[in-house]
Amino acid sequence: MSTAGSTRSKQRPRAGLTLLVDASSLIYRAFFAVPDTVRAPDGTQVNAAHGFLEMLSHLAVTYRPRYMVAALDDDWRPQWRVDLIDSYKTHRVAADDAEILPSPEDQIDLIVEVLELAGLATCGVEGYEAEDVIGALVPRAPGPVAIVSGDRDLFQLVQDPKVRVLYPKRGVSDLAVIDEAEIERRYGIPGRRYFDFAVLRGDPSDGLPGVRGIGEKTATALIAKHGSLDDVVRAARGATSGPLQKVASSLDYIERARTVVRIASEAPVGNVDASFPKHTPDPKLTEVAESYGLSGAVRRLLVALGNG
Repeated sequence: MSTAGSTRSKQRPRAGLTLLVDASSLIYRAFFAVPDTVRAPDGTQVNAAHGFLEMLSHLAVTYRPRYMVAALDDDWRPQWRVDLIDSYKTHRVAADDAEILPSPEDQIDLIVEVLELAGLATCGVEGYEAEDVIGALVPRAPGPVAIVSGDRDLFQLVQDPKVRVLYPKRGVSDLAVIDEAEIERRYGIPGRRYFDFAVLRGDPSDGLPGVRGIGEKTATALIAKHGSLDDVVRAARGATSGPLQKVASSLDYIERARTVVRIASEAPVGNVDASFPKHTPDPKLTEVAESYGLSGAVRRLLVALGNG
């Protein structure tokens, strides 16, 4: 059944669903969506924690997953990706003399503590991003998988009928369901060719320039005509003009970008108990929630987990 172009927050949950949450992406969104006046009694800024916990509550109630993991960036800018393309996420690196301001990362330890006390699985791997963790967990899921993320890189994992992405349009109350049909509708390419398209187009938000002179429309046309990135590269060899010549001039970049853009599903995630939840809430959770002014958000999360 196609879900192209639709929002499915009222859709009947799929039995045995595994929900893989790109926590780093959603925490970042929560940080900027919730006012910084949301603070603990001692003045500590907790807006990202509050917003993220509310997001999880909504997801739990709406999708009623059997398994769930909150994936984290243990390294949001892995050196092995930077070594291949040095502009990777460069614009997110603060200058040495920049003023140190509050950031979403400041609240991650608190969020992880709350999730663990609530019985929710978290997972991060040294040297890898949250998207890589998700890529490693997808094959382990016994049934359908829904990935919740605002990172389009994860579109490359979409595979009907098992894997789809729930892409936030506004908070997590309005989620676009990204399946193969939706990828084709948005980008004019076969649903499983998003990776090929992304390598050619690049992504300025990640510091990836793409092939010089190849924008989104041209990348779409090349993939639509030739079928895959490998086929585009083969057609480009020896080309002396047009888009294929631009591809031919960028073969070194393309080879490096393949590794940078590709989700590293070989990330060593180890054993993860993704049961939802994996244990009853720890009594310490009440104390932690009160000390950070998160009692309301935590109470709603516990209700969503069936422990309220």
